[in-house]
Amino acid sequence: MTRQDNMFTPVLIGSCIIIMICFAVRASFGVFQIPIAEEFGWLRAEFSLAIAIQNLAWGIGQPIFGAIAERFGDRKAIFLGVILYAAGLVFSAYAITPGQHQLLEILVGFGIAGTGFGVILAIVGRAASDKNRSVALGIATAAGSAGQVFGAPLAEALLSVFAWQSVFLIFAGMIMATLFALPMLRAPIRTAKAEIEESMGQIVGRAIRDPSFALIFIGFFSCGYQLGFITAHFPAFVTELCGPIAPGSLLHGMGITTTSALGAVAISLIGLANIVGTITAGWLGNHFPKRYLLALIYTGRTLAAGLFIILPITPESVIAFSIVMGALWLATVPLTSGLVGQIYGLRYMGTLYGLVFFSPQLGSFIGVWLGGALYDIYGDYTAVWWIGVAVGALSAVVHLPIKETPLKDRMQAAAA
Repeated sequence: MTRQDNMFTPVLIGSCIIIMICFAVRASFGVFQIPIAEEFGWLRAEFSLAIAIQNLAWGIGQPIFGAIAERFGDRKAIFLGVILYAAGLVFSAYAITPGQHQLLEILVGFGIAGTGFGVILAIVGRAASDKNRSVALGIATAAGSAGQVFGAPLAEALLSVFAWQSVFLIFAGMIMATLFALPMLRAPIRTAKAEIEESMGQIVGRAIRDPSFALIFIGFFSCGYQLGFITAHFPAFVTELCGPIAPGSLLHGMGITTTSALGAVAISLIGLANIVGTITAGWLGNHFPKRYLLALIYTGRTLAAGLFIILPITPESVIAFSIVMGALWLATVPLTSGLVGQIYGLRYMGTLYGLVFFSPQLGSFIGVWLGGALYDIYGDYTAVWWIGVAVGALSAVVHLPIKETPLKDRMQAAAA
């Protein structure tokens, strides 16, 4: 590494700490679905709508926090995000109606926006050298998966001891603890002189008129749909529909004796497999066209989900699906964020990626809400799964025509 790259290490470590803890809490919400619904007698759609609103607020807040970070500083944006995240959890612990939960999830969603990928990956992207950027983005994304490894099982363990309200308060304290990592986030700005001289409006306006930007936006939709639905509904899906765990089986010997525990372990396994998947995707992004890698990832997800629904749902198939889907889970994030920085520059990467990131959050809103709504109507999740297969196939196709050449180079070539 060059001397200029030496300060990259604390930036990456601090970023990983923040995103790991914040995503650990975020990945655990599906575990709360049955306890909260049973306590208050809510329909599945009512809790699902709260989580769906959270994801939509996350998507709306992402470009806002990206712009705040680029205008007032990264650490101020993250500080605001932490406060909103913790406040949303604290107030949610005292909510007793679906409307109250749904309203408060707006706070949580904006909090995730301020501590999530849009702000954090922009910091990491600017701090990393051109040579290491794709891998660094993969590592930071993998930190979110590391949080998912322990988030759902931690929630399950805490719920066996405390009421869900107390667990929300504990999680709020964990979110506040991420403020200790803020001093590490002193990232240099590695941008071309022309980028510095141009305003945010000029760069953003030029990007959104580019057809490749629209293709990235459309293609990212299924990522949110699939991930949002699985995160919010998979633990309940496994608990209710999976076959029994046989005494004497390997899973039983590992202490996984109930389908409820298997649901939490499945979310953890997805996160564990994705640590490898995102780092690998980041490395591959340094060597192969990102659009082709993204098309392959979405194709793999589509096939995995289709086979999972067609075949009998057993504890073994749940484990296999979790590992396969996990390897592809957030592998799209370092490639998509890297593509945005590569095509449109690093100066306003947070804002531009935030705009693109609204697409998966819109998909997540639909996936989470539709999962609950169709479950209440039909008593199962089959239709939601097949919609996910269809949008995944669409995402694989729309990435193929994307032009990875920097937009300014294309414009200069066209003018010559």
